[in-house]
Amino acid sequence: MRYFLITILIIFYSCKLDNEFVPIDEGRVKDILDKMTIEEKIGQMAQINLTVIAKGPSKWRSFYPLEIDPKRAKKAIVDYKVGSIINTINGKALETRNWHQSISEIQKYSVDSTRSRIPIIYGIDGIHGSNYAVGATMFPHQINLAASWNKENAYNMANVCAYETRAIGIPWNFSPILDLGIDPRFPRQFETFGEDPLLVQRLSKAMLRGFQGNENEISNYKVAACLKHFVGYQSVISGKDRTPAYIPDHVLSEYHIEPFREAIKDGAKSVMISSGLINGIPVHANYDLIIKILRQKLGFEGVILSDWEDINKLHTRDKVAESKKEAVKIAINSGIDMSMIPYDYEQYCRFLLELVNEGEVSIERINDAVSRILKLKLDLGLFENPITDFSKYEAFGSKKHKELAYNAASESITLLKNKNRILPIKGNPSILVTGPNANSMRTLNGAWTYSWQGNLADEFAGEYNTIYEAISNKFGSRNVKFIPGVAYTESGNYFDMNEVNIRKAVDEGKKSDIIILCLGENSYTEKPGDLNDLNIHKLQSKLAFELIKTRKPIILIINSGRPRLITDFEPFMSAVINVYLPGNHGGDALADILSGKVNPSGKLPYTYPAFPNSLLPYYYKPSEVQNNNQGAYNYVGKVNNLYDFGYGLSYSEFEYTNLNTDKDVYNSKSDTIKINFKIKNTSKIDGYETVQLYSSDLYAQITPDIKRLRDFRKIFLRSGESKSIDFSLPVEKLGYFNVKNKKITEKGEFKLMIDTLNKLITIN
Repeated sequence: MRYFLITILIIFYSCKLDNEFVPIDEGRVKDILDKMTIEEKIGQMAQINLTVIAKGPSKWRSFYPLEIDPKRAKKAIVDYKVGSIINTINGKALETRNWHQSISEIQKYSVDSTRSRIPIIYGIDGIHGSNYAVGATMFPHQINLAASWNKENAYNMANVCAYETRAIGIPWNFSPILDLGIDPRFPRQFETFGEDPLLVQRLSKAMLRGFQGNENEISNYKVAACLKHFVGYQSVISGKDRTPAYIPDHVLSEYHIEPFREAIKDGAKSVMISSGLINGIPVHANYDLIIKILRQKLGFEGVILSDWEDINKLHTRDKVAESKKEAVKIAINSGIDMSMIPYDYEQYCRFLLELVNEGEVSIERINDAVSRILKLKLDLGLFENPITDFSKYEAFGSKKHKELAYNAASESITLLKNKNRILPIKGNPSILVTGPNANSMRTLNGAWTYSWQGNLADEFAGEYNTIYEAISNKFGSRNVKFIPGVAYTESGNYFDMNEVNIRKAVDEGKKSDIIILCLGENSYTEKPGDLNDLNIHKLQSKLAFELIKTRKPIILIINSGRPRLITDFEPFMSAVINVYLPGNHGGDALADILSGKVNPSGKLPYTYPAFPNSLLPYYYKPSEVQNNNQGAYNYVGKVNNLYDFGYGLSYSEFEYTNLNTDKDVYNSKSDTIKINFKIKNTSKIDGYETVQLYSSDLYAQITPDIKRLRDFRKIFLRSGESKSIDFSLPVEKLGYFNVKNKKITEKGEFKLMIDTLNKLITIN
């Protein structure tokens, strides 16, 4: 009987799927708002975890597959009028049928059993695809998309993710991530587009277009995006998740806020607030950041969402609220519209109702928040079409979608070293594939893959090829041997390792022509990924040094979410390839690069450090580099990077010449610098090259950055082909935020740089 009712509901709503949405206007929002009780309004501001209304032993754990518990669902949705639900059960992916049936049932409670008949808005963390849906397309993570330096890969990932997320009935995705990945210690660097604000800005704009489309209304194949995490989340002192940051206002404006500004201009529907603290103030309690900056200065009009349980943490963790009730008051008055509670919704709703009745939170603040939530639901067409018809999404998990994911992976993989042109592999050599990351879909995908921590990837992604399997398929199973050497344990610490058979790997390596050594990290994210040591695990290092003794050429494959330090043994590697977290198709993409079928074109989106005490982004200050001082002291200060930001090799070779500008002196801030140079593929191999334009301000009121990325473009050049490339750089782009947090463009000399070429210009 239960499934019969769900089927009727699906048919009823699906018949409206192809209709035009009702035009959205503020009048309709007001009409709905005026009819709502205060309890209904407060319920709309509450967001709960799916397990709260699922069948199972407790609100934290549920039975699998998912079944909605009628008693729990009625209490949350009907009695407390909860307006939003998120996540999956037990952190595990669900079958598409299970998703569709469950969300249909959830909407039945909200639309048919509540007085207001306001549909639920369901949200999910689709970080590199619809990662909680079995059979969905898993793309590389954002760090890989950044390494491709191609915004079309970012667009394709978001476009496919939107389609496949909407297919299972979910219209709201908590992505993209606009944090700057400036600290290699941070456990979420892989979720970012790297350390440069311009790279983040361009790729996030492309991703936003993929999620939401180009129109004001979102179609049935798009989702509302959620920019996160506003702001400065990863710029922490400790390098660990959800710990304090100290960021002056002008630094916040110069580097962290700009990507959000551009995405807001492009119509982002929602923003998630950072779980961290800036200058001692939790961002969830920071009125100046949320209201004065995000709302007023940036002009954001959408929904502002808290992160997981962060309102309670104002009391329990950050100690700025003496009680959980006061925490609710602080957060809502600071500008939070919807609270990701995610469990104790009764308490939250009771506290907020009391605060309104006591005059501690104004009804105007409540109406403002609920109006934005209603507008989002109307924009998504949820009042007319609260669920989608899965049968109309025939491309879900399709070959076409998988090809786009493969392309993104192959474009992102970065060749960092190729001594004596050992790559691509020639002839028919015997190959040993070894290392803890050699035969794992979990390590290829990282976190947010079929589960929060990615620990179920091998269970769900068995149809795809690991690195070893892909290499074996490419070079022949008779020629390829696999011995792990060391392996990750199944302990709660995802970085624990065991020595398995290093001696056996070394013995096999002696008999092989080439060793492919696959090192890196296990999957992780957020607090479970915090590190005390950025060096690669000592057992992995031991494996590397033992294999070096074989004197056989070693191709090192780095498979990790951040740059773990490999400085001690890197000089002994014949080749180094960084695959980052390339997803389900990463093994095949790597094998195609090793064989030469694909010419690598990835470039580092972050600085790869050489030592644990030298962790600087590429735009460091000149004082980081100092020559010997005269007198009693004799020392040298220098920056120690293993590989620089923007670096990456190709099987092709490119020559840059004739860097010129249209003039030498620019007299107005409204001028545009016209830049031209020539590039030639001097090799016999067709290839892609990412050309990068940098600038240096030679002198400024604030010590200038060594250099800043100002433009980039990925181009294709056939063997022997030359191209003339033009960049247009507005003079105002050479400005910066001063100590008064005002954007200024100073007069003086600037150096423009492309590859090894440079040109001085003057601004009057």
